[in-house]
Amino acid sequence: MSDNEIVCALIERNRFVTRQFFYVNCRPLFTSIIHHVFDYPVEYDEFVNELYGLLMKDDAKRLRQFDFRSSIYQWIKTVAIRHFTYKRDEMIDNTSHNHLSNIDLSAPESYADTGDGHERLVDTESKIAAHIDFENLLLRMKNKRYADVIRRLVIEDAEPKKLAAEMNVTIENLYNIKKRAMAAFTDIVLGDIEKYKNKEN
Repeated sequence: MSDNEIVCALIERNRFVTRQFFYVNCRPLFTSIIHHVFDYPVEYDEFVNELYGLLMKDDAKRLRQFDFRSSIYQWIKTVAIRHFTYKRDEMIDNTSHNHLSNIDLSAPESYADTGDGHERLVDTESKIAAHIDFENLLLRMKNKRYADVIRRLVIEDAEPKKLAAEMNVTIENLYNIKKRAMAAFTDIVLGDIEKYKNKEN
C-alpha cells in the first residue's frame, strides 16, 4: 500500500489496515522507541493505544497533518518520539476514547520491557531518533539489493511471492536474500551500538 492509502484507511478506521500498521509494520520501530525512551516497563498495547489516541483525536487532526514530504514511517517515528519523550516520566494515560479496541482489533501479544538492565543512555528526542533511524541504516548498506529487500518485506510488508516475481527470483531465493540482508543490517546496528558505548565510556 502507498502512504496515501495507509493514511486514508487509518482515518476511515479500516480494521485490517489499522491492525497491520500498528501491530506488524510499525512493531520494530515502536519497540525500539519503547526501549530507548522509557526506563520503566511499558507494554506495547499501552504505547500503541496512547499513540493511536493522539493521532485520531479531533477527527484524526494530527494524522491529517501528514504532508507526505517523508514516508509515513519516518513521520510517525518523529511524532512518537516527540510525544513520548515529554511523557516518559509519567505512566501512560489510557483515558482516550480513541483506543484501538474501539475498532474491534484483536491485538497480538504485547511487548513489555524485560527488565534486563540494559542501560538507556538516550535523553533527548534527537538522540533517540538518531539511534532508530532505520532508513538511514538502510541507506548505509553497501548492498542496495539487500536494503531494498528489507525495506519491501519488513517496512512496507510486501507480499513475498509478488516481490520474488518482481525480482525474478524464486521464493526460496528471496528468503535466502532476506536472511543475508538481515545479517548485514544487524552488523551495522551492532557496530553503531559499540561505537556509541565507546563514546560514552
